[in-house]
Amino acid sequence: MDFNAAKIAKEWSAGVERQIGELRAIPRPALGDLVGGISVALVLIPQSIANAGLAGLPPVVGLFASAFPLLIFAVFASSPYLQTGPVALTSLLTAGALVGAGLEPNTTDYIAAAGLLAVIVGVTRLIIGATRLGSIVYLMAEPVTIGFTSGAGLVILTSQLSKAFGVALPADVAANNNPIWRGVWTLLHPGEWTFSAVIFSALTLAFMFLGRRLHRLFPGVLIAVVLALTFSRVTGYSGAVIDPIPSGLPTFTLDLPWGSFGSLLAGGLVIAFIGFAEPASIARSFASESQSRWSSSREFIASGLANVVAGATGAYPVGGSFARSSINKIAGAETRWSGAVTAIVMLIFLPFAFVLDGLPDAVPGAVVIGAAVTLVKPRRLWRFRTRSPWHASLVYLTFIATLVSPPNIHYAVLLGIAATILLHVTRPFSLEVNSTDSGGLDLRPRGLLWLGTNARLEGRLNEAIRADDGSGPVTVSLDRSTAIDAATAAAIASGRDAAADAGRSFVVSNAPRGAEVVLAGFDVEVTYPNADPQN
Repeated sequence: MDFNAAKIAKEWSAGVERQIGELRAIPRPALGDLVGGISVALVLIPQSIANAGLAGLPPVVGLFASAFPLLIFAVFASSPYLQTGPVALTSLLTAGALVGAGLEPNTTDYIAAAGLLAVIVGVTRLIIGATRLGSIVYLMAEPVTIGFTSGAGLVILTSQLSKAFGVALPADVAANNNPIWRGVWTLLHPGEWTFSAVIFSALTLAFMFLGRRLHRLFPGVLIAVVLALTFSRVTGYSGAVIDPIPSGLPTFTLDLPWGSFGSLLAGGLVIAFIGFAEPASIARSFASESQSRWSSSREFIASGLANVVAGATGAYPVGGSFARSSINKIAGAETRWSGAVTAIVMLIFLPFAFVLDGLPDAVPGAVVIGAAVTLVKPRRLWRFRTRSPWHASLVYLTFIATLVSPPNIHYAVLLGIAATILLHVTRPFSLEVNSTDSGGLDLRPRGLLWLGTNARLEGRLNEAIRADDGSGPVTVSLDRSTAIDAATAAAIASGRDAAADAGRSFVVSNAPRGAEVVLAGFDVEVTYPNADPQN
């Protein structure tokens, strides 16, 4: 393979110039951006406090992470709908990285290290975006991503049970670094539950989930916070409440514990990749629905800058939120200005954040539980066994490793990636080619479809289509595949182009559940002649 440094440098420079040109083209704000931005801010205030607690940080750190980082992200992002800020999965990974480095939650050193971790995440994403290597996010095959997020969802959920039930854990139980153990202990000791905390949690979850049936923009979390605060103030509630929130705006500083860089690097790198996988999926989905452009490299740059600013303003790593992005879109947002509106609302709120003092701790605990439930995908986990035992072993290995590895849950991801590579080597990719009696062509990929096989998939599809002298339809059967990401969908779309050049129709058959949405973004038709897509 020839290595032309001058050509590579020229292409990279041209790519950077294109991105700068896109950034200069700032769209005009629309009325929907104002409504969307304010709607998101009303949800973000309680969520930022809840997620900060999950990360082992004071509430004010979560509020700081929801201010200036959002403003920077809005300026540089490519998606008009994607909203960033504190999210549950990134918060859990943050806690794992910091506790794994020997730091004690809610201490001065811990808070400072969280800022350094955000800078590490930000610089990593900046490098990836600037070098236009956004597709590196697909290094994690979909089975690894699904196994990890489902396992992490259970870890997050159980970590909040003691808050939700108002349980004061014994010292030996509280010292256990695995949240699942603490959650199980809480469930097995109902005599320790606090009645008022259980009621607060139940009402919060009811407002969150039942309120959505009334309207998708129903501010269930906000209503739960207002009611709980009112009750707490009127009755002089004596149960556990959130830490007092100092008022004022964050200050910029890079006086961070740089000596801890080495101990935080591995955790920061994992957050940089995993924390980007969800927002990338969100942005791709929205871009497909609206037939608009989306750039993974530019999104990496925007998220990288947001995280650097988060670290410099006393916050912690931030990522994209599916729930808040959906609210933003449903509320009528049309441009990136909606994210700026959210940031401005948060900055206006910060001097008055003391109004949240006295909020029962059970409410943010329930908010995190509500978010964690959406991460767990039991039906998707179960479906893996029906398509491929090898892929099922990959997803279940990552899932179990995530459950047993806290606080160092990033090791579960590394194990999943290593297992992916091993599976890739021991069961290499192949393409089964069959001609039908009617002159059609039936192509069946075998093996794991991921970043390591996409180039071969594209090449084999094109070769098979061009070598076939039939004129019937080309069908790519994915009946043995378990998940499809955007990079794989792009490789399949190249086969559609080859079929079109030959004057033949092209269709994907029996794709795994969810893949039809990704493939539709590349104008690839999907059919299910032998099975319902739910199966």
